[in-house]
Amino acid sequence: MPRLPIMISDNEKGNYMKRLKDALFQALAVMAALCGIAVLAGIIFSIFHEGLPIFRHVSLHEFLFTTNWYPTHEHPQFGIAALIVGSLSVTIGALVIAIPLGLGSAIFISELASQRLREITKPVIELLAGIPSVVYGLFGMAFLAPAIRVWFNLDSGLNLFTGSIILGIMVVPIISSMSEDALSNVPRSLREASYALGASKWETITKVVVPAARSGVLGSILMGFGRAIGETMVVLMVVGGSAQFPKSIFSSIRPMTSAISAEMGETVMGDMHYQSLFAIAIILFIITFTVSLISELIVRKK
Repeated sequence: MPRLPIMISDNEKGNYMKRLKDALFQALAVMAALCGIAVLAGIIFSIFHEGLPIFRHVSLHEFLFTTNWYPTHEHPQFGIAALIVGSLSVTIGALVIAIPLGLGSAIFISELASQRLREITKPVIELLAGIPSVVYGLFGMAFLAPAIRVWFNLDSGLNLFTGSIILGIMVVPIISSMSEDALSNVPRSLREASYALGASKWETITKVVVPAARSGVLGSILMGFGRAIGETMVVLMVVGGSAQFPKSIFSSIRPMTSAISAEMGETVMGDMHYQSLFAIAIILFIITFTVSLISELIVRKK
């Protein structure tokens, strides 16, 4: 007898195509995740592979805790303590500026602004994050540094203070956006309970809403710290470039990122100077990874 053709309904075809699309999307998502992990593993392997050999010639204690950074001398010295202090000082200076501006703008957007004003203000603040860092650096060199030199009667406006201002402005969108999200997620019932007890709007914000969102706010500050300490172009252009401990907020400094950027082109691949710059990258990676991990744990804990 002749075989009868197998009839497949439109509903079965639709289910089959849906399963096929889901399987394809899942495979692409897994491949994308694996590619990201592979790239990260490659970056980590490369910096450790190139940087660790320097410690055959220089002890870890000497590398981290001495201040003599003379990698091109006849008898080179590789002490990065001044570079570490330079990075930390400009980062802390940036946070001193960014935390009040970022948290203040987040409170305004979340608690005080009208819906229309919120729709205007939030995108404008987040737009700051999209400006290339070289534009911030050019603004600092061309306008802010000369103004600071005149205002404070300095020999040069390229210093820690100028770098902190520019870097602080760059960090504001991160702190503002993450803090605003944390404040907006505070249950409305807590606000209403505070008002029912007779608290004013300011007391509700400072004693109820902000404390309830403290995990998200602390996470945003730590993310801002990680963003600031890893910035290269701005600190290369506006902080001066002297590898020394800052004696004041107007001292010229050289952070770790600017040292890597400025000196990598002068090195010979594989020599001690080259290895020392990768070793600085290792220290920087460890700092930023630790800060990011702590931030993630704090945000998840809320």
